[in-house]
Amino acid sequence: MPDTILITGGAGFIGRYVARALLDRGDQVRILDSLIEQVHGGGGRPAGLDPRAELIVGDVREEARLRTALKGVDKVVHLAAEVGVGQSMYAIDRYVSVNDLGTATLFQELIARPVKRVVVASSMSIYGEGLYRDQDGALYEDVIRPPNGGAPWDPLDRQGRALILAPTPEWKRPTLASVYAITKYAQERLTLTLAPYYGMEGVALRLWNAYGPGQALSNPYTGVLAIFASRLHNGKRPLVFEDGQQRRDFVHVEDVARAFLLALDQPQAAGQVYNIASGVDRSVREVGDLLAEAMGCPELTPEIAGKARAGDIRHNIPDITKAETELGYRARMDFSAGLAELAAWVAEQEAVDRVDGARKELEARGLVA
Repeated sequence: MPDTILITGGAGFIGRYVARALLDRGDQVRILDSLIEQVHGGGGRPAGLDPRAELIVGDVREEARLRTALKGVDKVVHLAAEVGVGQSMYAIDRYVSVNDLGTATLFQELIARPVKRVVVASSMSIYGEGLYRDQDGALYEDVIRPPNGGAPWDPLDRQGRALILAPTPEWKRPTLASVYAITKYAQERLTLTLAPYYGMEGVALRLWNAYGPGQALSNPYTGVLAIFASRLHNGKRPLVFEDGQQRRDFVHVEDVARAFLLALDQPQAAGQVYNIASGVDRSVREVGDLLAEAMGCPELTPEIAGKARAGDIRHNIPDITKAETELGYRARMDFSAGLAELAAWVAEQEAVDRVDGARKELEARGLVA
C-alpha cells in the first residue's frame, strides 16, 4: 500500500530528491516549506520541485499550517532546519527557534495525530571531532580543540603526540562544537525520545556532506561543494579555512535520498541512528582541486586561509557499517562522476558569490582566528 508522506523542509536540496524518489515508487508526497529567501531566493514554487508533490507554504513552527499538513499522513520526513555551522554561531536565536522549537511544535501536533514513523535529518556535526586513537591504541571520543586555536591544526593526545584519525561509529559520544550541532542533536533526541511514547517510531540519519545538482549556490552557508562551485563559477578561488587538510566524506544527494527511503521502510530501523555517507574520505583541499578540474578551471586552486572558523572541527570520517548491515544502504555514486554531474549543472546556473561577505561577517564577530 502506498503511503502519504509529509516532508518538512521538502522544497530544499535534499527534500526535492527524497520527494522524487518517493513519488517514483508510488507514494503520495506533501511538502511543508517556508521557502526562505536565503535558500530559495524568493519567488514561488521552486523549479526543481517535482510537480506531483503537494506544496504547502508555511513555517514548521506554525501550528495551524502543521495541522493542515499532517492530515491523512502516514509517515514524516523531518528536514526543516536552518543549516550552517558558521552562521549558527551568531544567528543563535534563529537556529534554536527553527530547528528545536520547530521540532517541538511538530511533535506537539503529532500527539493528537500520530503517524507510523518519523525520520529526522541529523548531522555528522553532532560528533564534533571524529574518533581518534593515540599511538598506543587508546580511543579518544571527546577531543575538543581550543575555540581560537591555530597551528598545529591536528589534535594531540595527552602526551602531546599527534592523534590518529579513525572512522566514527554511531556509539561515539557527541561533542557539540557549534550552535548548529547543538540544535541538530536536540532534533534527533526529541524525535527518538518522544516518538515511542505516542505510539510512533523514530529514526535519525546523521548525514555527512551531501552534494549534487540543485544546491543553493548563492547561499554562503550551504554545503562546502556548493560554496566552492559558486566561487569557481564566478572565476574565484575556493576559500579553505586552516590548511585544507581537514578530512571529510562527501555523499551524493541521490544516495542520501535512498537512505531516507530505507529508513522509512526497514522495521529494524525503529529507534536507531545511522551514519549516512559514501565511505570514502578526502581532504577539503583535494576536493577543491578536483572540483576546479571538473569545472574546467584547474588554475583556480583553493585559497588557503590559514585561519580557523569558530565551530569547525578538524577531522571526521564515518563508519557506515551499521547502515550497510541494518538498512541495506550502499553509496552508489562514484565521486568523479558526481563532480562531473555537478559541474555540468553549475555551468547552466547563475550564482551570486556571497562568500567574501560571509567571511567578513564572521571576522567582524571574532569568529575567525
